Amino acid sequence: MKIAMLTSGGDCQGLNATMRGVAKTLYNEIDDLTIYGITDGYKGLIEGNYRKLKKEDFSGILTLGGTILGTSRQPFKKMQIIEENGVDKVKAMKETYNKLGLDCLVILGGNGTHKTANLLSCEGLNVITLPKTIDNDLWGTDVTFGFHSAIDVATEVIDRIHTTATSHGRIFVIEIMGHKAGWLTLYSGIAGGADIILIPEIPYDINKIKCEIEKRTAENKGFSIIAVAEGAISVEESKMSKKEFKQSRSEMKQSSIAYRLADEIAEITNHEVRVAVPGHVQRGGAPNPYDRVLCTRFGSYAAGLITEKRFGNMVGLKNGETVAVPLNEVAGKLKNVPADDQAVMAARKVGISFGD
Repeated sequence: MKIAMLTSGGDCQGLNATMRGVAKTLYNEIDDLTIYGITDGYKGLIEGNYRKLKKEDFSGILTLGGTILGTSRQPFKKMQIIEENGVDKVKAMKETYNKLGLDCLVILGGNGTHKTANLLSCEGLNVITLPKTIDNDLWGTDVTFGFHSAIDVATEVIDRIHTTATSHGRIFVIEIMGHKAGWLTLYSGIAGGADIILIPEIPYDINKIKCEIEKRTAENKGFSIIAVAEGAISVEESKMSKKEFKQSRSEMKQSSIAYRLADEIAEITNHEVRVAVPGHVQRGGAPNPYDRVLCTRFGSYAAGLITEKRFGNMVGLKNGETVAVPLNEVAGKLKNVPADDQAVMAARKVGISFGD
């Protein structure tokens, strides 16, 4: 059997642990096995860059962050476009697959990655995918690997900001990753005891935020912690067309939503406001124990799908069980935070404001 693995899109905790789960399971079940590593994601598949991996390449990587294969972002919307260099990307990827004589291509990635994976599956390639993203916004799985590790990092940031916020009596706006979905901000905000949580799914009203801050001040609470997703939007922005929204954001003076929010709050209150942006720290470092177990489960299950020749599936977790989810049901679908999500409702009940 010959398989290849690639990691695509942004890196996160657990990529190496998941590839380890796939490889170790297959090595234990198949005598004649060759595993190739495609370097730098779909770019490597297009350009034919790969290397043969050995058993020892999968030793000692359970706790290793990043990806031993390297990664890159290749926008799905450009995959079927032949650009100035004349390269037919889909044709090139199929040629690399056929050149290696692969029985299966294992792809680890998020939303954009799964769109291309489904495209390759429709083109006749045997594909199995694994759900990677700290945003937890992939449809078809209750949780993605990397999410819980990122929660740990983001929560620690909020915990540490609490001490300086209380000491100086300041408002802190902490920007958490998540352009289109607010899962990471929601969970780390609750875990870190944020007073206000702003996510893309619940447009905020700056006057409601002001009221919440004034309420806390009246209760002799001289500080406030605001956890804001990088994709959070105001009520006014939620009413804009896609074109109007892009235009509005392009004209924004501040570098990110956190800084804009800080300026707005400083203007309408008498409080000092500071901004903290942990950025890529949230996706770096070793996976936490939960993700190490999840990645091992996902990887082992993926190996089973390969040996059973159940291609065209993503490995997911539903109601605590590892399952196979058809790629054509996953590709192009985003898992947003529902307004009635139990975590949202619990947060509201304990007094956390969502700025609405």
